[in-house]
Amino acid sequence: MERPPCGAFSFVISFPVSKLMGVKMEYPKTRSEAKATGATHYFTGLPCVRGHIALRKTKGACVECTKEDWVTDNERRKQLPKSEAAKEAGRRYYAKNKELVKAKALARPKETVRQYQAKWSKENVDSVRINTSNRKRRHRMATPKWVTDAQKRQMKQLYLLARKLTQTTGVRYVVDHIIPLRGENCCGLHVPWNLQVITQDENLRKSNKLVDTPSTT
Repeated sequence: MERPPCGAFSFVISFPVSKLMGVKMEYPKTRSEAKATGATHYFTGLPCVRGHIALRKTKGACVECTKEDWVTDNERRKQLPKSEAAKEAGRRYYAKNKELVKAKALARPKETVRQYQAKWSKENVDSVRINTSNRKRRHRMATPKWVTDAQKRQMKQLYLLARKLTQTTGVRYVVDHIIPLRGENCCGLHVPWNLQVITQDENLRKSNKLVDTPSTT
């Protein structure tokens, strides 16, 4: 093999990235050699304290150790309460990237989503109760006084149907308001002809928008 231009200060090694680029990367063997040559990384060919045979930063640690530490610290940060500034930043990001955030949410594996929802509900019992109470209150406010008992039974049957479909298919079904109760441009009523049973994924995509439905006539 041809001797590297940097002489004894270089160690020739090929990593997956360099293979994709079709070139061989040259790194110093020690930190002192890396400092002397101004290199940002060096490669000893020996395992680090955690057993990684990988590049090491001249001003830091093994790159694989750094990745592991980042994952560990990131998981720890997720458990910490968010500051008001962080919450506000999150709200601004969502407002600017609403469709992107929803698309990413829909792309998550269904089992992962179910596990997250179950965990969140278990850890936020009071919030679940408040959300349920608010939803029922919105339904009451959107139900006209002239709705008959027969029509109320029709609506109840739709909720029972959604629950039955969820149990038999394993896919989450919900009752959706065709014209949303809190739409962007108009608000619908909580009446039988404004309800439909759809999957939760379809409901998330629809959100509070008015979506044209195919005519049945």
